[in-house]
Amino acid sequence: MLKKAWLLFINTFTVSMTANSGYAIVAVFRNRFVDKYHWFTKEEMDDYVALAQSCPGPIACSSSMIIGYQSAGLIGAFAAVLGVILPPFFMMILVTFFYTFISTNKLVRIFITGMQAGVCAMLLDVVLGMFEGVIKMNNYFYYFMVLACFLFVRLTKYSIFYLAIICMVIAVVKTLLFKREVDKK
Repeated sequence: MLKKAWLLFINTFTVSMTANSGYAIVAVFRNRFVDKYHWFTKEEMDDYVALAQSCPGPIACSSSMIIGYQSAGLIGAFAAVLGVILPPFFMMILVTFFYTFISTNKLVRIFITGMQAGVCAMLLDVVLGMFEGVIKMNNYFYYFMVLACFLFVRLTKYSIFYLAIICMVIAVVKTLLFKREVDKK
């Protein structure tokens, strides 16, 4: 278990050093823990990401905690979260010391602008990976839910909190209706 916790720490630390947003980190987690180490199936990882999204706070921390716990218990959760938190912590300290140089340097600005394309690609990878799960279910209800949620976010000024509550209520009602249908048979 300690070996796996150490592996979790090293992987989450290196991913957090190179990926620069929560969803980008989640995309790399999927590649590492599903494709490279085969610790989880793609469906399990999608479930963990969905669960992490429902937790308050940064998705990188929530997803690393869930992945760590599922892999190596409490020690794994602690190691994974520590691995994700340390690089940005040290980076913030460095940026604080060199802020004047960084904020006025043209090369740094060009580099940051170029990174936006990479972040966009990683976010697209996460979205497409999660949408594959919706497609596999082959149910028009889930297609409708994806479209309705997208439209809610794009067309309204309401907080995503309300969307999460609405989706939870819909999921509970759908589950209860499905259970009633199964009980009848």
